[in-house]
Amino acid sequence: MKLDGKVALITGGTSGIGESCAELFASEGAKVAVVGSSDIAKAEAVTARIEAAGGTAKPYVGDLSRVSEITKLVAAVSTDFGRIDILINSAGVFYPTPAGETSEADYDRMMDINVKGTFFSANEVAPIMKAQGSGCIINISSVCGVMALGGYSAYCAAKAGVNFMTRALSQELAPHGISVNAILPGNTATPMNENIRTEAEFKPMLDAMAAATPSGRTYSEAIDMARAALFLASGDGRAMHGALLVMDEGFSLGM
Repeated sequence: MKLDGKVALITGGTSGIGESCAELFASEGAKVAVVGSSDIAKAEAVTARIEAAGGTAKPYVGDLSRVSEITKLVAAVSTDFGRIDILINSAGVFYPTPAGETSEADYDRMMDINVKGTFFSANEVAPIMKAQGSGCIINISSVCGVMALGGYSAYCAAKAGVNFMTRALSQELAPHGISVNAILPGNTATPMNENIRTEAEFKPMLDAMAAATPSGRTYSEAIDMARAALFLASGDGRAMHGALLVMDEGFSLGM
Protein backbone atom coordinates (compact mmCIF):
# COMPACT_ATOMS: atom_id res chain seq x y z
CA MET A 1 0.00 0.00 0.00
CA LYS A 2 1.36 3.39 -1.02
CA LEU A 3 0.10 5.34 2.01
CA ASP A 4 0.27 2.74 4.76
CA GLY A 5 0.24 4.43 8.17
CA LYS A 6 -0.15 7.95 6.79
CA VAL A 7 -2.79 10.35 8.09
CA ALA A 8 -4.61 12.41 5.45
CA LEU A 9 -6.77 15.44 6.23
CA ILE A 10 -9.08 16.03 3.27
CA THR A 11 -11.26 19.13 3.13
CA GLY A 12 -14.21 18.99 0.79
CA GLY A 13 -14.10 15.27 1.48
CA THR A 14 -17.83 14.64 1.23
CA SER A 15 -18.30 14.99 -2.53
CA GLY A 16 -16.58 15.14 -5.89
CA ILE A 17 -12.80 15.16 -6.02
CA GLY A 18 -12.34 15.26 -2.25
CA GLU A 19 -14.60 12.26 -1.75
CA SER A 20 -12.72 10.28 -4.41
CA CYS A 21 -9.43 11.20 -2.74
CA ALA A 22 -10.73 10.07 0.64
CA GLU A 23 -11.83 6.67 -0.62
CA LEU A 24 -8.74 6.07 -2.77
CA PHE A 25 -6.31 7.14 -0.05
CA ALA A 26 -8.02 4.91 2.50
CA SER A 27 -7.77 1.97 0.09
CA GLU A 28 -4.02 2.63 -0.03
CA GLY A 29 -3.66 2.43 3.75
CA ALA A 30 -4.12 6.04 4.85
CA LYS A 31 -6.13 7.00 7.90
CA VAL A 32 -8.47 9.67 6.57
CA ALA A 33 -10.03 12.70 8.23
CA VAL A 34 -13.09 13.35 6.07
CA VAL A 35 -14.03 17.03 6.35
CA GLY A 36 -17.36 18.49 5.25
CA SER A 37 -18.53 22.08 5.49
CA SER A 38 -21.49 21.72 7.85
CA ASP A 39 -23.44 18.48 7.36
CA ILE A 40 -21.83 15.84 9.56
CA ALA A 41 -24.15 13.21 8.06
CA LYS A 42 -22.39 13.54 4.70
CA ALA A 43 -18.97 13.10 6.32
CA GLU A 44 -20.30 10.14 8.27
CA ALA A 45 -21.61 8.54 5.07
CA VAL A 46 -18.20 8.73 3.38
CA THR A 47 -16.57 7.44 6.55
CA ALA A 48 -19.00 4.51 6.68
CA ARG A 49 -18.17 3.50 3.09
CA ILE A 50 -14.46 3.65 3.84
CA GLU A 51 -14.85 1.54 6.96
CA ALA A 52 -17.08 -0.96 5.15
CA ALA A 53 -14.26 -1.43 2.64
CA GLY A 54 -11.80 -2.10 5.46
CA GLY A 55 -10.30 1.38 5.77
CA THR A 56 -9.93 3.83 8.62
CA ALA A 57 -11.63 7.22 8.67
CA LYS A 58 -13.24 9.76 10.97
CA PRO A 59 -15.80 12.47 10.07
CA TYR A 60 -15.40 16.19 10.77
CA VAL A 61 -17.06 19.44 9.77
CA GLY A 62 -15.73 22.97 9.67
CA ASP A 63 -16.42 26.36 8.09
CA LEU A 64 -13.18 26.94 6.22
CA SER A 65 -13.94 30.62 5.76
CA ARG A 66 -13.27 31.08 9.49
CA VAL A 67 -9.71 30.75 10.74
CA SER A 68 -10.86 29.82 14.24
CA GLU A 69 -12.69 26.77 12.87
CA ILE A 70 -9.68 25.72 10.80
CA THR A 71 -7.52 25.93 13.92
CA LYS A 72 -9.97 23.75 15.87
CA LEU A 73 -10.26 21.27 12.99
CA VAL A 74 -6.53 20.75 12.58
CA ALA A 75 -6.04 20.45 16.34
CA ALA A 76 -8.80 17.83 16.55
CA VAL A 77 -7.38 15.75 13.70
CA SER A 78 -3.87 15.95 15.14
CA THR A 79 -5.15 14.87 18.56
CA ASP A 80 -7.30 12.04 17.19
CA PHE A 81 -4.65 10.55 14.89
CA GLY A 82 -1.40 11.72 16.49
CA ARG A 83 -0.01 13.29 13.32
CA ILE A 84 -0.95 14.76 9.94
CA ASP A 85 1.06 13.61 6.93
CA ILE A 86 -1.11 14.80 4.06
CA LEU A 87 -3.38 17.80 3.59
CA ILE A 88 -5.65 17.93 0.57
CA ASN A 89 -7.33 21.30 0.15
CA SER A 90 -10.32 20.23 -1.93
CA ALA A 91 -13.00 22.44 -0.39
CA GLY A 92 -14.09 25.17 -2.76
CA VAL A 93 -16.96 27.05 -4.34
CA PHE A 94 -17.68 27.82 -7.99
CA TYR A 95 -20.30 30.21 -9.32
CA PRO A 96 -20.47 33.11 -11.80
CA THR A 97 -19.54 36.65 -10.76
CA PRO A 98 -20.55 38.78 -13.77
CA ALA A 99 -19.24 42.34 -13.80
CA GLY A 100 -21.86 44.81 -12.63
CA GLU A 101 -24.00 42.11 -11.01
CA THR A 102 -21.83 40.67 -8.24
CA SER A 103 -22.32 41.50 -4.58
CA GLU A 104 -19.56 42.03 -2.06
CA ALA A 105 -20.86 39.01 -0.14
CA ASP A 106 -20.53 36.76 -3.20
CA TYR A 107 -17.00 38.03 -3.85
CA ASP A 108 -15.97 37.58 -0.22
CA ARG A 109 -17.33 34.03 -0.08
CA MET A 110 -15.40 33.13 -3.21
CA MET A 111 -12.14 34.39 -1.76
CA ASP A 112 -12.74 33.26 1.81
CA ILE A 113 -13.27 29.61 0.95
CA ASN A 114 -11.07 29.19 -2.12
CA VAL A 115 -8.09 31.31 -1.07
CA LYS A 116 -8.26 32.10 2.64
CA GLY A 117 -9.38 28.60 3.58
CA THR A 118 -6.63 27.02 1.51
CA PHE A 119 -3.93 29.25 2.97
CA PHE A 120 -4.92 28.90 6.60
CA SER A 121 -5.38 25.14 6.34
CA ALA A 122 -1.78 24.95 5.13
CA ASN A 123 -0.78 27.49 7.76
CA GLU A 124 -2.18 25.30 10.55
CA VAL A 125 -0.66 22.00 9.40
CA ALA A 126 2.76 23.47 8.58
CA PRO A 127 4.09 23.46 12.19
CA ILE A 128 2.92 19.86 12.63
CA MET A 129 4.62 18.74 9.43
CA LYS A 130 7.78 20.69 10.26
CA ALA A 131 8.00 18.92 13.62
CA GLN A 132 7.60 15.58 11.83
CA GLY A 133 10.23 16.50 9.25
CA SER A 134 7.89 15.53 6.43
CA GLY A 135 4.52 16.24 4.91
CA CYS A 136 2.56 16.75 1.72
CA ILE A 137 0.11 19.51 0.85
CA ILE A 138 -2.01 19.21 -2.29
CA ASN A 139 -4.20 22.10 -3.37
CA ILE A 140 -7.08 21.36 -5.72
CA SER A 141 -7.00 24.46 -7.89
CA SER A 142 -8.42 24.83 -11.41
CA VAL A 143 -7.37 25.35 -14.99
CA CYS A 144 -9.27 28.64 -14.61
CA GLY A 145 -6.23 29.84 -12.69
CA VAL A 146 -4.21 29.80 -15.91
CA MET A 147 -6.88 30.70 -18.48
CA ALA A 148 -9.71 33.22 -18.62
CA LEU A 149 -13.37 32.32 -18.29
CA GLY A 150 -15.72 35.20 -18.96
CA GLY A 151 -18.28 35.79 -16.25
CA TYR A 152 -16.18 33.98 -13.66
CA SER A 153 -13.48 36.56 -13.00
CA ALA A 154 -13.52 36.18 -9.21
CA TYR A 155 -13.15 32.41 -9.51
CA CYS A 156 -10.28 32.81 -11.99
CA ALA A 157 -8.58 35.28 -9.65
CA ALA A 158 -9.06 32.97 -6.67
CA LYS A 159 -7.56 29.97 -8.41
CA ALA A 160 -4.68 32.02 -9.84
CA GLY A 161 -4.01 33.01 -6.25
CA VAL A 162 -4.02 29.37 -5.16
CA ASN A 163 -1.56 28.52 -7.93
CA PHE A 164 0.99 31.12 -6.89
CA MET A 165 0.36 30.38 -3.22
CA THR A 166 1.27 26.78 -4.01
CA ARG A 167 4.57 27.76 -5.60
CA ALA A 168 5.54 30.18 -2.83
CA LEU A 169 4.64 27.72 -0.06
CA SER A 170 6.61 25.03 -1.84
CA GLN A 171 9.71 27.19 -1.94
CA GLU A 172 9.29 27.94 1.77
CA LEU A 173 8.46 24.44 3.02
CA ALA A 174 10.53 22.13 0.80
CA PRO A 175 13.63 22.56 3.03
CA HIS A 176 11.54 21.11 5.88
CA GLY A 177 10.69 17.96 3.94
CA ILE A 178 7.23 19.19 2.97
CA SER A 179 6.03 19.08 -0.63
CA VAL A 180 3.38 21.50 -1.87
CA ASN A 181 1.76 20.97 -5.25
CA ALA A 182 -1.50 21.77 -7.00
CA ILE A 183 -3.81 19.87 -9.30
CA LEU A 184 -5.60 22.01 -11.88
CA PRO A 185 -8.71 20.16 -13.06
CA GLY A 186 -10.62 21.21 -16.11
CA ASN A 187 -14.23 20.13 -16.52
CA THR A 188 -14.69 17.30 -14.05
CA ALA A 189 -17.90 15.38 -13.45
CA THR A 190 -19.05 16.10 -9.90
CA PRO A 191 -22.42 16.60 -8.17
CA MET A 192 -21.83 20.36 -8.50
CA ASN A 193 -22.28 20.27 -12.27
CA GLU A 194 -24.63 17.32 -12.70
CA ASN A 195 -27.44 19.52 -14.04
CA ILE A 196 -25.18 20.91 -16.77
CA ARG A 197 -24.14 17.41 -17.82
CA THR A 198 -27.66 15.99 -17.94
CA GLU A 199 -30.10 18.72 -19.01
CA ALA A 200 -30.92 19.06 -22.71
CA GLU A 201 -30.52 22.84 -22.81
CA PHE A 202 -26.78 22.50 -22.18
CA LYS A 203 -26.14 19.88 -24.89
CA PRO A 204 -25.05 22.39 -27.60
CA MET A 205 -22.52 23.91 -25.20
CA LEU A 206 -21.20 20.47 -24.24
CA ASP A 207 -20.91 19.48 -27.90
CA ALA A 208 -18.89 22.63 -28.60
CA MET A 209 -16.65 21.92 -25.62
CA ALA A 210 -16.07 18.36 -26.77
CA ALA A 211 -15.08 19.63 -30.22
CA ALA A 212 -12.56 22.00 -28.62
CA THR A 213 -11.10 19.34 -26.33
CA PRO A 214 -8.20 17.37 -27.88
CA SER A 215 -8.99 14.18 -25.94
CA GLY A 216 -12.66 14.33 -26.92
CA ARG A 217 -13.72 13.82 -23.29
CA THR A 218 -15.84 16.78 -22.26
CA TYR A 219 -15.57 15.81 -18.59
CA SER A 220 -12.85 14.03 -16.65
CA GLU A 221 -13.86 11.90 -13.68
CA ALA A 222 -13.17 12.75 -10.04
CA ILE A 223 -11.13 9.55 -9.71
CA ASP A 224 -8.73 10.89 -12.36
CA MET A 225 -7.85 13.75 -10.01
CA ALA A 226 -7.66 11.43 -7.02
CA ARG A 227 -5.12 9.22 -8.79
CA ALA A 228 -2.99 12.28 -9.50
CA ALA A 229 -3.22 13.26 -5.84
CA LEU A 230 -2.15 9.75 -4.84
CA PHE A 231 0.91 10.08 -7.07
CA LEU A 232 1.84 13.38 -5.42
CA ALA A 233 1.22 12.08 -1.89
CA SER A 234 3.15 8.84 -2.31
CA GLY A 235 6.86 8.27 -2.79
CA ASP A 236 6.22 8.22 -6.53
CA GLY A 237 5.92 12.01 -6.51
CA ARG A 238 8.87 12.82 -4.28
CA ALA A 239 10.55 15.02 -6.92
CA MET A 240 7.46 17.22 -7.31
CA HIS A 241 7.65 20.59 -5.57
CA GLY A 242 5.59 23.61 -6.61
CA ALA A 243 4.10 21.79 -9.57
CA LEU A 244 0.86 22.93 -11.17
CA LEU A 245 -0.47 19.70 -12.64
CA VAL A 246 -2.95 20.60 -15.39
CA MET A 247 -5.55 17.87 -15.92
CA ASP A 248 -8.10 19.25 -18.36
CA GLU A 249 -8.16 16.76 -21.25
CA GLY A 250 -6.02 19.27 -23.20
CA PHE A 251 -8.79 21.88 -23.22
CA SER A 252 -6.53 24.82 -22.30
CA LEU A 253 -3.91 24.05 -24.95
CA GLY A 254 -5.69 26.19 -27.52
CA MET A 255 -6.35 29.09 -25.18
